[in-house]
Amino acid sequence: MSRPQPTADRWFEDYVPGTTSEFGRLRVTADDVVDFGRRFDPQPFHVDAEAAAAGPFGGLIASGWHTCALMMRLLADEYLSPVSSLGSPGVDELRWLAPVRPGDELTLRTTVAEARLSRSKPDRGLVRTRVELLDQGGTVVLSMVAMNLVRTRP
Repeated sequence: MSRPQPTADRWFEDYVPGTTSEFGRLRVTADDVVDFGRRFDPQPFHVDAEAAAAGPFGGLIASGWHTCALMMRLLADEYLSPVSSLGSPGVDELRWLAPVRPGDELTLRTTVAEARLSRSKPDRGLVRTRVELLDQGGTVVLSMVAMNLVRTRP
């Protein structure tokens, strides 16, 4: 595992294929789970502790979309650089592998799968990253492949 350049100094050239890094600790609260669920995914197991306890998960769980938002917070804060990130054309292989529960502490693990320069715009490249979000026990709760457009070093 390595720690890449600080995000403020990270450019396309710093995303080296094969590099795996871990970032952050983000704690999930019951209030956050319920608030997000009420706003965006109002299923009983996201918004009602009593109903959730009797449901298929045995308690409150975060919406998968909430889990994605938590992952994105860590990815934006710790992995993508505000000086070089140019957005994303999308993600592939998004999977929610285990429920995220109140009290969980989440960590982001990234592995640079590919970094290739753009053929048409030489000032940038495409970085493909295997992204995993893990709970405090090391269980992978989310996985996906992210694609990001990243500026080359000036």
